[in-house]
Amino acid sequence: MRFFRNLTTIATMLFAVALPAIAATHARRGPTSHLFVKKKLKSGFRPAGAIAPQRTTQIQTALIRAGYLTGEPTGAWDTPTQQALQKLQGDNGWQTKLTPDSRALIKLGLGPGSTPPETATADTSASQESSN
Repeated sequence: MRFFRNLTTIATMLFAVALPAIAATHARRGPTSHLFVKKKLKSGFRPAGAIAPQRTTQIQTALIRAGYLTGEPTGAWDTPTQQALQKLQGDNGWQTKLTPDSRALIKLGLGPGSTPPETATADTSASQESSN
């Protein structure tokens, strides 16, 4: 009986000593560690809520066509683009956050099932060339 009690005590002591050593060798990196961030930046990672440059160009083209934005589409989600989108959404009584409202995208002709402006232009010119 005394042998088992000593064996249990020894096993408990070994476990207590070994556990911190095991935990120290298996460091876990969280999503904010520099290695995680570096890896994500290399892979073309966009933060949540970021709009892809191609989609931004489509939105800018539609805003220019609707008269809310001037100039050429740049593909950058910049301040003039954000202000133009806010104005469009505010004029229609929708939320004026910096993210596009689905109703605003539909109004601009960029909703589900619609053809993006660049594609529509290319399709129209291709069909006109083939008919000539």
